[in-house]
Amino acid sequence: MNLSGALSVASGGIANINTQLALISQNIANANTPGYAVEVGTQESITGDGIGLGVHTGPARRQIDQALNDSLTQQNATVSGLATRQTALQAIDTVLGTVGQGNDLGSLLSALQNKFSTLLTDPSNQAGQNAVVAAASTLTRSINTVSATYTQQRQAAQTSLVRDVDTLNRTLATIGALNDKIVAATPTGHGTADLENQRDAALQTLSALVSVKTVPQQNGDLLVFTSTGTILPTRGAPAPFSIGSGSTQPGSYYPGGGLPGIMMGGVDVTVGMVGGEIGANLTLRDSTLPTFQAELDEFAINLTSRFAAQGLTLFTDGSGAVPTLGGTPVQAGYVGYAASIQVNPAVRANPSLVRDGTDVIAGSATAGTAFTPNPPGGPAGFTTMISRILDYALGPQVQSGVPQPPFNSNGLGPGGTLAATFNGAATLANYAAGMTAAQSAQSSATTSQISTEQAVQTTLANQVNAISGVSIDVEMSKMIALQNAYSANARVISIAQSMFNQILQATQ
Repeated sequence: MNLSGALSVASGGIANINTQLALISQNIANANTPGYAVEVGTQESITGDGIGLGVHTGPARRQIDQALNDSLTQQNATVSGLATRQTALQAIDTVLGTVGQGNDLGSLLSALQNKFSTLLTDPSNQAGQNAVVAAASTLTRSINTVSATYTQQRQAAQTSLVRDVDTLNRTLATIGALNDKIVAATPTGHGTADLENQRDAALQTLSALVSVKTVPQQNGDLLVFTSTGTILPTRGAPAPFSIGSGSTQPGSYYPGGGLPGIMMGGVDVTVGMVGGEIGANLTLRDSTLPTFQAELDEFAINLTSRFAAQGLTLFTDGSGAVPTLGGTPVQAGYVGYAASIQVNPAVRANPSLVRDGTDVIAGSATAGTAFTPNPPGGPAGFTTMISRILDYALGPQVQSGVPQPPFNSNGLGPGGTLAATFNGAATLANYAAGMTAAQSAQSSATTSQISTEQAVQTTLANQVNAISGVSIDVEMSKMIALQNAYSANARVISIAQSMFNQILQATQ
């Protein structure tokens, strides 16, 4: 090899080293960037007639295991969805209280029962009568609070859906723009590793919203689908998805009940949007929380009707009326009743009615027996009403030998499509305990599941990081090797220049 060849090889080597050093610097700078896969340089030796002519520097490529990356992307959606669900259910846990701890509906109902038992020993005691009304008021306020929390969490889910759909559109547009750049650069031989890393970062954002699958194309493009097969458009309309606003009152529901679906180009694709924050919020808004509300409404109406069947209208809605039972669907007359249940204003104004009763009961073979309220000026020690409440309204029978009408467990909610998450309750106390336990169990199960899924996520992330993560130690060792190589090439150039100088001097 002549001096010119040696100088060319050394110069090419230094250029290659400079490229590799720049790549190392970029890797180190992005060591903590989510979704960044370490980039490695490519080069190949150039020879002619068996003589080395230097090195060709190729485009950088990413060091990844695509199958492992895909598994992590899907796991991210699972964890994100569970975290969204956990947040809502924990808020409900706070107001439900703990069975048997004095702050749950069953305990508050038991407190009301105890006040009636105390009053039975001295029916004329005004303090005892007031204590019954106060206990009933505490119970209804708790029912109202739980119902309001369901509504608040449903509204939070609806609000999040609007925000998430906006993020979905913007993220898809980002992926589409990066796809275009990658497709354009691929046939030219220019490196696309940086663009691919940016696209993967956008995919991480997308996977937090909805469960997705990707299909790489030979030209560098990337097709994106939901896990149910709905294609997510990355090109075309700037905002392919939309969702309207909605008020999540107890009587609202989806579809057809005032709550919007997620639309794509005029087509409702709500059922295909599963996993991630979007899937979790849809489930909370349309299934989990409406079911909770329906169960609470069932408790509220049975609390009202079982007392009324014995001659005491202790509970009414906000207008002082008792909701209508029956209808289609089964809860049509009392959807959302738990939000407005209160102590009857007439009883609040005259607490002695808890002793005397409020209504004449004609009597029926399948309902309460006949009853006539204690008239004004009647016996101060009147116990009939109190005994009917303790024996029947709060018990499993509406009269001796006749079971209470069962709680509805199917066809619940404003659309008649929901089913209770528990059954078998015979008394109000059984139902309150069962409802609280069942709803709390969903929160506990979600917390347990998210712990398991986060462990899987961590394992996958560690495996991905072992392959694709930036190791500062590795990058620094590469830098040292490149610095040594730089010195060697620089030495060759220096020697070559010295020899050229000597030749020039010899020829002068």
